[in-house]
Amino acid sequence: MKPHMKLTGLALGLAIALGGPAAAVEMKFMTGPQGGSWIPLGGQLKDLWEKAVPGLSINQAPGAGIANVRAIEEGKTDIGIGNSISTVDAVAGRAPFNKPHVNVCNIATLYPQFYHLVVPADAGINSVKDIKGKGVTTQQKGNTGELITQHLLQVNGLTYNDVKASFVSYTDSVNQMKDGHAAAFGLGTTIPAGAIMDLAAGRDIKLIDLSSNLDAMRKLNPGYTLVIVPKGTYPKQDTDVKVIGYATHIVASCKLPADTVYTMTKTIAQQTVQLTAIVKGIAGLTPQRMAEDIGVPFHPGAAKYYKEAGLTVVSH
Repeated sequence: MKPHMKLTGLALGLAIALGGPAAAVEMKFMTGPQGGSWIPLGGQLKDLWEKAVPGLSINQAPGAGIANVRAIEEGKTDIGIGNSISTVDAVAGRAPFNKPHVNVCNIATLYPQFYHLVVPADAGINSVKDIKGKGVTTQQKGNTGELITQHLLQVNGLTYNDVKASFVSYTDSVNQMKDGHAAAFGLGTTIPAGAIMDLAAGRDIKLIDLSSNLDAMRKLNPGYTLVIVPKGTYPKQDTDVKVIGYATHIVASCKLPADTVYTMTKTIAQQTVQLTAIVKGIAGLTPQRMAEDIGVPFHPGAAKYYKEAGLTVVSH
């Protein structure tokens, strides 16, 4: 399976290395679902990378954490935004992936993600078990947030058959919560999440503390962590809330030219101010954080940059 590029990696690498005029090269970059933070983040990365790599043209398309990784493996895209937990599953060949993905390489960890399970403040729902028999809306299939919803149900002895599940966009989920058709909304995103702020503007909500689920969740995927949504993140949230966390990162075809990926990686490290303007969680990003070991081998081009920064990483 070939990368979705219209110029050989050798030609592009030589053009960059020799400083000569670069022939045009096109790449496909899959980001996230409509209404989420990955689309504007992808737009900023596209602009920065096209300025940094001579002749590079990036075609950005919507996507999702699981779908993006599959598309890289199948040669349908060159670059994608992914989530650590689902990419680790892909590399290992665990469900929802049907085989080990060998063409998926890590470039950089960007920021933590927070899984929200949001319910109406007056619904009397205090745990995952309390949503049995109720309407639950979550992200569409192919999104990491939907897989986490599935895992949360599983560790609480439930399946989608035990709830009235809906797999729709952020906007549709918010509408279902506002009109009372759903009693819980599960999504993985940054904080504060725009969709949750929208929901909170229409009705009082609360986040469910998920700390008691962590040990069981880690048995399903060791990449799960516990993160805190600080009090005041959302209207009328007067306490810190512990939720399930993971990391958002950039993944790419292992077949992309090392020189190109080196420049892309270096650009991320040097342009964190512009990226933070899109996603606040990127604030303070360092090469050390970018090179965090999440269980996915680094692209040789990314590994070259991290080694120059004095870091030791495992490359593909």
